[in-house]
Amino acid sequence: MDQLEWWQTAIVIVLILCILVGTLPVINTGLQFLSLPMHAFRNHYGKAAPHHPNVAVIIPAWNEGLVIGPAIERLLQLQYPEERLRIFVVDDASTDDTPDIVRAKAAQHPGRVEHLRREVGGQGKAHTLNHGLDIALADPWTEAVLIMDADVIFARDALRKLTRHLADDKVGAVTAYIAEGSRDRNYLTRFIGVEYIIGQLSARRTQNVLGAIACLAGGAQLHSRANLEAIGGRIPTGTLAEDTMTTFEGQLKGRRAVFEPYAVVLAEEPRTIDALWKQRLRWARGNVQLTSIYKHLWFRPSPDHQLGSFSFGLAWFTILLLPAFMLVAATALVILLIFNSDIAEFVFRFMWIAAACIYLFSMLYSVQLDGRIGRHSWREAIMFPGLGALILMAIALFPWAFEDAVLALGGSLNDDTLFVWALVFYLWGPISMLGVWLARAVEKLPGGRFFAGLLLYICGYGSLLCAITVDSYIKEWRRADASWIKTEKVGRVDS
Repeated sequence: MDQLEWWQTAIVIVLILCILVGTLPVINTGLQFLSLPMHAFRNHYGKAAPHHPNVAVIIPAWNEGLVIGPAIERLLQLQYPEERLRIFVVDDASTDDTPDIVRAKAAQHPGRVEHLRREVGGQGKAHTLNHGLDIALADPWTEAVLIMDADVIFARDALRKLTRHLADDKVGAVTAYIAEGSRDRNYLTRFIGVEYIIGQLSARRTQNVLGAIACLAGGAQLHSRANLEAIGGRIPTGTLAEDTMTTFEGQLKGRRAVFEPYAVVLAEEPRTIDALWKQRLRWARGNVQLTSIYKHLWFRPSPDHQLGSFSFGLAWFTILLLPAFMLVAATALVILLIFNSDIAEFVFRFMWIAAACIYLFSMLYSVQLDGRIGRHSWREAIMFPGLGALILMAIALFPWAFEDAVLALGGSLNDDTLFVWALVFYLWGPISMLGVWLARAVEKLPGGRFFAGLLLYICGYGSLLCAITVDSYIKEWRRADASWIKTEKVGRVDS
């Protein structure tokens, strides 16, 4: 082998390695679902027991007049000892009828509901929560604190299913399953419902198995008093992901966090791509910030916690860097196509066949975890990766069918057209992200919601999340305004 051939071989190997790195998110998903059945054996139920500590519920509220009343009433109906539950609504200088509604509930239920008013608001959710924590923790009565959003509806047995884990002193926090609960669902809320099955009922069960929880759901997180005091009695305020940072800090202080899949909390989710984009952009930017804050933590195992384990780091970065992995794989495939089209085709088929197998396995597994979502969102479960990705999976599995289809439609398959088709296939990841960016733009036009939904079904919900992550990179790099933007809720939850 002469020097030129050696360099060509070396370049091909590097490109193949880049493509394999690009498939890490798919590999991580496969590992997640393979380890998921272990939750039947590795869970916290063996140490859980009936336990009813005094719980102070803190609800941050800014202009929540449409939802705060039903949320309070639902809390008062929980299957939990009345004398052990107090509700503190922290009114963040609301300008609607939120104060009037909460005061009326407080007068109706004296000693059980309290209205806490902040005259200067707008500083963000963490500051609002800390106002409530200062008061709740100042009272020795408080043994645990439930932090929730104003719009969520707890199942009647949800709180007692959460508190049973606090019977173990080593557990500092417990989080519930936040399920999409709108009664007038649209295509986007159905996609979100499927996402929550994958991201919570499956991913967080796996995190239970591995011993490290990435995030306590902001809408339903229960903390022991000891856990909050260990982290200073306050919610961190230096990030847009205060719930994730709180989760990390509690575990770094040596207390376990647990996900309770059977404590169900229904939430109202955004109904437009633009609203979802703004919500998830805040989450994504917060995760980018935390990645830097905890740079000393990643892939550094510790006997005190599992946040530094390889498995947790792999899961974290395959989500955080998913768009980058996608771009690396697409670029490497195109360069490999120029160098050696046969190898490029083989690697492309291998990558998409693996994706097809893991997609089928994970989605069939996921929809069984929540039958309610599985029944009314089966179309979105099928279309979750997008029609384009499904076609690529089919082409990878049955390449002759693609050739027959092109010829049947009167097309040709000479070297030039095959090269163009290959470019489109190999660059589908970046193309799909541009597609959902376009969907957000056209959504605001007359009749645009129909075309936005059509684009999302073609490009895939996963591509939407990737595009939002890319936007978070850009916003953080530009140091754009990072003010906390409230997601509008109007009381669509089916209680």
